[in-house]
Amino acid sequence: MSERLPASAHRGAAPSWSASRPRRPARAGKAGSALLAAALCALLSSCTQIRYIAQAGLGQLSMAWSAESLEDAVGDARRPWRTRALLREVPHIKRFGERHGLTATDNYRTYVELDRPAAVWVVSACEPLRFRSKTWSFPIVGTVPYVGWFDLKDAKEFAAPLKAAGWDVDVRPAGAYSTLGWLEDPVLSTMISSGDEALGELANVVLHESLHATLYVRGQTRLNESLASFVGDELAKRYLDERVGPFSAEKTAYMREQERSEARADALHDAYVQLDRLYTSAASDAEKRAEKAAVLARLKTEIGARRALNNASLVQFRVYNSGDAELRALLATCGGSWPRFLGALRKLERHRFSAPQENVGQVIEPLIRAGCR
Repeated sequence: MSERLPASAHRGAAPSWSASRPRRPARAGKAGSALLAAALCALLSSCTQIRYIAQAGLGQLSMAWSAESLEDAVGDARRPWRTRALLREVPHIKRFGERHGLTATDNYRTYVELDRPAAVWVVSACEPLRFRSKTWSFPIVGTVPYVGWFDLKDAKEFAAPLKAAGWDVDVRPAGAYSTLGWLEDPVLSTMISSGDEALGELANVVLHESLHATLYVRGQTRLNESLASFVGDELAKRYLDERVGPFSAEKTAYMREQERSEARADALHDAYVQLDRLYTSAASDAEKRAEKAAVLARLKTEIGARRALNNASLVQFRVYNSGDAELRALLATCGGSWPRFLGALRKLERHRFSAPQENVGQVIEPLIRAGCR
């Protein structure tokens, strides 16, 4: 799901999921909720992560009960005009994505107004003197290096024992997530930013999460998220060019935000490389901890981070920002055709990976050599 450590909370949320796809649209939410509840009960009998799965199911139930059709949301005169105008764009964004190879789904036909600043809070953990993430395994999604909680209090309670055990732990907000096509994802109020970049950001989120419903390689989080980030970033630019023009205020604001994001990504990358080199050096653990604290303090000031940064923060940045050069090269090899690009990548869904792939570029290179076939 809707996480470079993302420049905005809209990118990269850990996926929530269910084992049952509703047979009817989410606007008939009670029937869909009943199916979800039945599926949840079946999962609970065989899964050790009972608390996590239970809150994921309850969170989905709450979404289903709160959802209204996109048409009703757009037509509600009590809602701010700006919000209604942005929601009116969602069907256009979906059709644009489908023309470029993304799978047509029933997602984003409903709207949910949340009474909280994030859709989920994402908890990740990493060893303090090595970039090795803690992982969790679940049905459907496989092994993942993060878990998303619908309630901040639950996320903090889950994070506390990890911190006590000595892990570097990060708890961050995310404005969107994907159920990977198993449920009908709604447009969330947290997907709408307050500035002029809002249309570009909304397009990015919808296209990013739609990629997850189009192509998902089980257990390969870094590959899945880096690919979704690449597709969301690139297609959002094209959408703005087509919809409002390359010199529009919306495109200008979005590109300005992208530039800030890229500058932040460069700083995060440099800190990661510096710390990775430190952790593999012959320095003592005490020396490593002291230098780590200095590097992270400088990084926090440089990027204006509002919360403490640690290894978990940096390793999540890598999850969402790997293999960009190779993905761009594959797109070029496919003649700039997004359907051909996605068709080439589908080979990875059938590939048997023995472990989560740390080097996304290395996974993409054989596809480039194959000539986009």
